[in-house]
Amino acid sequence: MNQLTLVPLLPLAGFLLNGLLGNRLPRWLVALTACGLPAASFALTLGLFRGLAADGVPVVTTLFTWAAIDGFQVEAALCFDQLAAVMCLLVTGVGTLIHLYSVGYMAHDRSFSRFFAYLNLFLFFMLLLVLGKNLLVLFAGWEGVGIASYLLIGFWFEDGEKTAAGLKAFIVNRVGDTAFILAAFLLFFVCGTLDFQGINAAVAGGQPSPPLMNAIAILLLIGACGKSAQMPLHVWLPDAMAGPTPVSALIHAATMVTAGVYLLSRLSGVFLQAPDAMAVVAWGGALTAFAGATMGLTQFNLKKVLAYSTMSQIGFMFMACGLGAFQVAFFHLFTHAFFKACLFLGAGAVIHALHGEEDMRRMGALAKKMPFTFATFLLASLALCGIPPFAGFFSKDEILWSAWSAPGGSPALWLVGSVTTCMTAFYMFRAIFLTFFGPCHVPEKVREGIHGPPPSMSFVLAALAFGSLAAGLIGMPGFWRELLGVSAPFYEFLASVPNLEGAGAVADHHAELVLMGVSVLAALLGIFLAWLFFHRRRDWALKARERAGYAHALVSRGYFFDAVYRGVLVRPLDWLSESVLDRRVEAALNDGMLAKPAGGVQGAARLFSRLQSGNVKAYALYAFAGLAVILWWGVAHA
Repeated sequence: MNQLTLVPLLPLAGFLLNGLLGNRLPRWLVALTACGLPAASFALTLGLFRGLAADGVPVVTTLFTWAAIDGFQVEAALCFDQLAAVMCLLVTGVGTLIHLYSVGYMAHDRSFSRFFAYLNLFLFFMLLLVLGKNLLVLFAGWEGVGIASYLLIGFWFEDGEKTAAGLKAFIVNRVGDTAFILAAFLLFFVCGTLDFQGINAAVAGGQPSPPLMNAIAILLLIGACGKSAQMPLHVWLPDAMAGPTPVSALIHAATMVTAGVYLLSRLSGVFLQAPDAMAVVAWGGALTAFAGATMGLTQFNLKKVLAYSTMSQIGFMFMACGLGAFQVAFFHLFTHAFFKACLFLGAGAVIHALHGEEDMRRMGALAKKMPFTFATFLLASLALCGIPPFAGFFSKDEILWSAWSAPGGSPALWLVGSVTTCMTAFYMFRAIFLTFFGPCHVPEKVREGIHGPPPSMSFVLAALAFGSLAAGLIGMPGFWRELLGVSAPFYEFLASVPNLEGAGAVADHHAELVLMGVSVLAALLGIFLAWLFFHRRRDWALKARERAGYAHALVSRGYFFDAVYRGVLVRPLDWLSESVLDRRVEAALNDGMLAKPAGGVQGAARLFSRLQSGNVKAYALYAFAGLAVILWWGVAHA
């Protein structure tokens, strides 16, 4: 078994060991297995990464032939190229840190081993998705990630609300998956292969018609929207906060929601042949970023603020993909993994200290009681807001620059992104002021026991905070590279991936510097407004909310997407299922196709059972009667 095969198999081994034997093992051994095997997977990934960085040759492994018929063959094969390498490092690296954090966070949970078995399973399927050499292997991982997320979101299944949240995520994702399957069929019809390299080569030849390519790209986009919680398939994401906080960190930072961006980047050759679909991707991402930020403004649940933030930041990445700047989108995915994991785990430390409290209105003044958690949360928030020199500044600024200057960009697109940046800074510092400053609203009996996180959790927060600070330095924009005379290793590493660079921004560093200044000022304005409304004059925030009236209700309830889906889809389908299919169709089928044949079989059984009466005279009579029939038949046909 080679090194590449072991990368996904080690987390799978952790799932099997803890899933089958975890209840019989001591907790330290469960934790060692759950954390050690992903850590080993990370070490193997680092080794493969070093080889790839040195020679640039992707590592390909064929496990077995999955299917082979005339004119069609597909293999279960893994490919470790530059794109997969970045994702693997994130999934195994950040994933391992989240596993370590979980040892402290879930220490008192009675289903300790089951939780880690599910976490390992999540990593296995995500690695399968990332390493798949063709659409079929990727789809196997894609579906597996959906199953693992269902198990983890509904981990505390005795609570009906949490189980429903897991089910909602699973069902909404099936909508996107249906579109994904249709796109895969069309791609095979057009290209004659499911291999990514073959697909991108076939479409680059320009054989398929633009309408067909647009249709395929839109179907792929719908599939990506489901996994990455983009409008209109975003409704599962806020409810997914029902799962344990480390699960939220894993889903939002390193695994599930990044899958859509990965799919768009992996099939960038298809999207570049579909210009109309690219415009839909760009504007869809921009509107999702904007809508997610507005919903984040009105939430009081700390985890839901971060959830809407993820939806908004993934929208930025989609916008970059729609502009052809796939590398830039991927760089924001990379930096986002550090500060979003840090934010979720910092929120988890607060919730852990407050015995499960998630409402920011029942927090306050925690900065002095939890200084380390506050410091890491602040660093990650500054990165998310795009304040220099934190990681999010470099990646987000490059997206805004592409929105302005790329061939598909426009001042309107840039304006939407800049306003979203301002709102992002506002709601993140609103969360900071409500949670860590002002009067303390924590109940007295809980207040005395507030404490900082244990060392295992603190170490992870420190590592992720460092990433939030430094990760952006490996992908500086062109203006800074020329000014400081440095390179951008991240972009150089991805340069050999076909189609990934796409049609990026046009170099005009003077304009770039001006726009950079505007985006930083927008973020600082958001921070200032948050300080004014939620620290200096909190009564202004109350008055503003009262004056907003219906607009506040509209935004705080997620633009009533859930109500619309319930009215337009769920209730009509319920009525169709119960009133038509159950009472009429199923009943008729039972009578016509099941009940009557069954009645005939029962009647025949009763007849033959009477023949077996146990009466020897009757048996002799049957024998003679049969003999008579045979003789008659023989005479008649002589």
